[in-house]
Amino acid sequence: MAVGGQRLTAAWAGPRPDGRPVVVTGVFDVLHIGHVRFLRDAAERGFPLVVGVEDDDRVRAWKGPGRPVNPAAERAEVLAALRSVAGVFVISGPPEVSDWQDYSELLASLEPVALAYTAGDPHTEAKRVGAEAMGAQAWEFGLTEAHSTSAMLEAITSLG
Repeated sequence: MAVGGQRLTAAWAGPRPDGRPVVVTGVFDVLHIGHVRFLRDAAERGFPLVVGVEDDDRVRAWKGPGRPVNPAAERAEVLAALRSVAGVFVISGPPEVSDWQDYSELLASLEPVALAYTAGDPHTEAKRVGAEAMGAQAWEFGLTEAHSTSAMLEAITSLG
């Protein structure tokens, strides 16, 4: 829940698309084929796909001092360049403000038709509950095995 009255905020990185969107939130630090396939599959359901990118302070608090590799503005620009993505916003707020109520409050004004996430997401249940609270569907998509940013960064580090 919100900590000390602090809330999550969203700043659009470009225009906000029209229509009820499918919403995806995440870090998207180093874009890989798993991200591309997930975003493509979500967009193929026929609704505008908007992506919320966690800001740098939030990512650093969750993933450690070496992350993110790419700043939020650049991550947003890369995602916005994908054909499947209709809009991108950057999520800011204290890292401890991160439960389903906080995200539901942030996303409710978008009137999402669905929240999309990948199988195995550790926050699956929270995303389902949040989607239901907003009157949206919860869409689970398959995970592209052996593709994660953490694994990619580990492989790169082992080369050096």
